Amino acid sequence: MSRSIRLDAVLVQAVIAGALSFAHLHDIAAAAGQTGWKAWAYPISVDLLLVAAWRRLRTGQTPRLAWFWFVVALIASLGANVATAGFLDLAHVPAWLRFLVAGWPALAFLGGTLLAHHPERAPEPVAPLPDVSSDPAPAEPAVEPVAEALNPPNSAPALPAAEPVAKVPPALVDRAQKIADAHRASTGEPIDSTTLRTRLGVPAPMAEAITLQLA
Repeated sequence: MSRSIRLDAVLVQAVIAGALSFAHLHDIAAAAGQTGWKAWAYPISVDLLLVAAWRRLRTGQTPRLAWFWFVVALIASLGANVATAGFLDLAHVPAWLRFLVAGWPALAFLGGTLLAHHPERAPEPVAPLPDVSSDPAPAEPAVEPVAEALNPPNSAPALPAAEPVAKVPPALVDRAQKIADAHRASTGEPIDSTTLRTRLGVPAPMAEAITLQLA
């Protein structure tokens, strides 16, 4: 609701401003000796030049040219509004104003022609993208089998690597010996690595190394 009211107010304001400017331009042209339909053609010519320059500014083409003719039309419209507000005696129009009014049709024709027929900037050509589908697929590198790379045909068979023997501190060996002796005394059998690992709380490789030393 508020948007429609605001839009209507803007339109009414634009209509009022346009009508007043139109009337002021007509009065100036009539006072400068342009009578009849010619006096009514002047405000139309000024407004059309103003609209054409504004449209050129909106499109972003030739901004200097568009700004020049926009300012020219704006000065003509504002000058008529100010002149008819009591700053100029319309009964005795000076010669320079008659000269400007008489030369306005040619000036407006030149500006309108330049704005309407000025060549626009051609868009820059876009480089075509390379055709990826026509390129040959890259050759995959040859991968030798892992077994052949590790064991060449002419080489001797690889021997399994010996597992490293865990280094056991002597104090731990003495403690393990006491545990093994107690186990043999109670069960009559030598202690195994699993039982020894549980009693000592050591990793399995270390328990096996201690068992080998106790054997």
